[in-house]
Amino acid sequence: MTTVVAVTLAFMNTSLKNIHQQNEAVFNKRAVLKAFKSIPEVDAMSDDEVIAFFDKSVEQNVVNMDGKSFTPDEVKTARNFKDKVGKAEDLDLSKEKKKDEKDRLHPLYIYKEGSKKTYITAVRGSGLWDEIWGYIALEEDESTIKGVSFDHKGETPGLGAEIKDNPTFPLMFKEKKIRDAEGKFVSINVKKGGADKANPHAVDGISGATVTCDGVTEMLERGLGYYESYFAKN
Repeated sequence: MTTVVAVTLAFMNTSLKNIHQQNEAVFNKRAVLKAFKSIPEVDAMSDDEVIAFFDKSVEQNVVNMDGKSFTPDEVKTARNFKDKVGKAEDLDLSKEKKKDEKDRLHPLYIYKEGSKKTYITAVRGSGLWDEIWGYIALEEDESTIKGVSFDHKGETPGLGAEIKDNPTFPLMFKEKKIRDAEGKFVSINVKKGGADKANPHAVDGISGATVTCDGVTEMLERGLGYYESYFAKN
């Protein structure tokens, strides 16, 4: 009986692997699109529409914190991928986060609309209970936030989970600046007790979710900072 169960489970794992990978790919592509398109618009798209739009309109790049760009073949070799091409979407960011900073690879997506570019960066950090992550879309000036999308693994519903569940939270980041007037990187502060509306580098925190909001602040400063060398070179 044990052998039969083991064989059955192995067969199911193998046969469902492609389905699982496809579902995960669609989920991640939706999250990227939500950073620069309206969330309702993306939610209304079918899986096939998400894949078609993403594959047609979004360029995938992989960089490190020194600003070096990697080809798919270089990514595939570096991460010993057996069944993946080596694109940005193939990176397991939870595994990248565990590596030394100098050894990490970071996805960078570029959406082109006419002659304008939007850069979508990936950030990952820690909330109150577990990991939090997100995608930050920057305008062509590499400073103005076009939009964001956040997610989490286990934040408290009604509190920290609001970074994803409350539609007003990501909207507060639109048109905020990650650089000051002199072009210096300053990131965005999720401020407890409310941010000054005139401050282009801060947004209101979520009441009762101080640790999660502090985690978002740290995640943005560190995560966006990984792309600074790339933007300086390009």
